[in-house]
Amino acid sequence: MARITANEAGGQNVIAFLDMLAVSEGTAGHGDDGYNVNVGGQLFNGYADHPRIAVRTRFGWSDAAGRYQIMAAIPGRIRTDTWDWASKAVHATDFSPLSQDRVAIYLVARARAIESIKAGDLAGAVAKCAPVWASLPGSPYGQNTHAFSHIQAAYQAAGGTVA
Repeated sequence: MARITANEAGGQNVIAFLDMLAVSEGTAGHGDDGYNVNVGGQLFNGYADHPRIAVRTRFGWSDAAGRYQIMAAIPGRIRTDTWDWASKAVHATDFSPLSQDRVAIYLVARARAIESIKAGDLAGAVAKCAPVWASLPGSPYGQNTHAFSHIQAAYQAAGGTVA
C-alpha cells in the first residue's frame, strides 16, 4: 500500500497532519489504516473509485469514505461532491491511498494551511481546516469534535513539530 512520501507531501509536518486527520476522523488503525473505511466504520473493498456507499447517520446521509472521510456526490442522495472536483484537480484516477493523500493535501492547501503546518503552527492550521473536516475543533458542522490537546498529541506522535 503506497502512500505519499514526506518529500512529495512537503515535509514531515504535513505527513503528521495527515496522520492526525485520520485519528480525528476515526479511521486510523482500521482496515488498511483507514484508507478503506466508510462512514460508520464499515470497510469497503477495492480502490478503483470512491465507493459512494450512502449511510444514514444521525446527521443525515453521508458517503464519507477513506482515511480522510471525503464525500462524493450520489445523484438524488448526496450533493456534497468534494471528491469529484478535488480528485480532478490532482489528476487522481482512482481512490488508492496515494490518491487519497494527494486529495487531502490539496484540500489542506486550498484551506491555506500548508505554510502554517510547515511552520509548526498547528493551531493555525487546524483553524483553517476546521471548515473542511467536521471532526476538528472549531468545525461549524455541529458534529462531535476533538479537544485540541487530543489532536495535538496525535500530530506529535506522528512526528509533527509545534513551534
